[in-house]
Amino acid sequence: MKICYLGAGTWGFCLASLLASKGNQVTLWTANPEFAKTLAKTREHPKLPRFQADANVTFTSDLKVALQGAELVVESVTSKGIRPVFEQVRALGNVSCPIVITSKGIEQNSGLLLPEVVVQVLGKEKQNQICCLSGPSHAEEVIQHLPTSIVAASYDAQLSRQIVEIFSTSYFRIYPNNDLNGVAFGGAMKNIIAIACGISDGLGFGDNTKAALMTRGLHEIRKLSVTKGCKPETLNGLAGMGDLCVTCLSKLSRNYMFGRLIAEGLASQAAQQQIGMVVEGAYTCLSALQLAQKAQIDVPITQAIHTILYQGLDPREAVKALLQRAIKEEHL
Repeated sequence: MKICYLGAGTWGFCLASLLASKGNQVTLWTANPEFAKTLAKTREHPKLPRFQADANVTFTSDLKVALQGAELVVESVTSKGIRPVFEQVRALGNVSCPIVITSKGIEQNSGLLLPEVVVQVLGKEKQNQICCLSGPSHAEEVIQHLPTSIVAASYDAQLSRQIVEIFSTSYFRIYPNNDLNGVAFGGAMKNIIAIACGISDGLGFGDNTKAALMTRGLHEIRKLSVTKGCKPETLNGLAGMGDLCVTCLSKLSRNYMFGRLIAEGLASQAAQQQIGMVVEGAYTCLSALQLAQKAQIDVPITQAIHTILYQGLDPREAVKALLQRAIKEEHL
């Protein structure tokens, strides 16, 4: 199969190599011409040293070249960049093959999940050709062939099964799921809670605090999920609780580490620069709060993270405010 892979971050590099190792011809596209040349020369990602791309991976910064003859398009850009990238795809004549979305986020102002953004850009007729991959998966572990399980979701059950077959390996297990919105929503929202957990650890709080943040964070995600018509049970699975755990508990998580840097006193922009990659939770936080305010749903953790990042509230004061909230009966 000829595969066009959009986005050469660590996840894109990792999955492109995985797909290529199964005999597929993969063209990995990046908008940065110099980075494409570097990857072609070294065949290593600077954030994943010592791991060479499979021989079946080629690199380009020419989107037209990447799309030519593609039988499958996979994207791993950013939630902010997904619309402009697919607008470029449409301008080049659109694509007729399936599209797999692996980025996680909610578009600001529109409140659209990333599969919804692609449908809006490419047209309603593309809806049944769009699939979403999400779940607890660090590129740093997958590229080492460490056992990983995630979810593939689509509006079309047959496409989900097809994508499961294309991506599955002995170490990369994929479960099909029919709740595309739930899978996409869980993957987006967990990044906000991971920032909160990073801040908590950075302030020196304990496991008790983090467990409370994760549990109440999952409750917050479930409450807000009704705005996107998600199935609540989806959020108890790999794309919800599973992804929440791996993102909140691991130092490989850029959202978690971003939170720690914020707790240490760095401003949001400085913390993102130190991480060296996009921190999706900082972007999604604004989108989620917009959704919550429109639906009049209380999301105290998301609100606290927004106030810390965009209004300069001291993290310790945010914690105090959360602890001083009126106590209500626990509803799950």
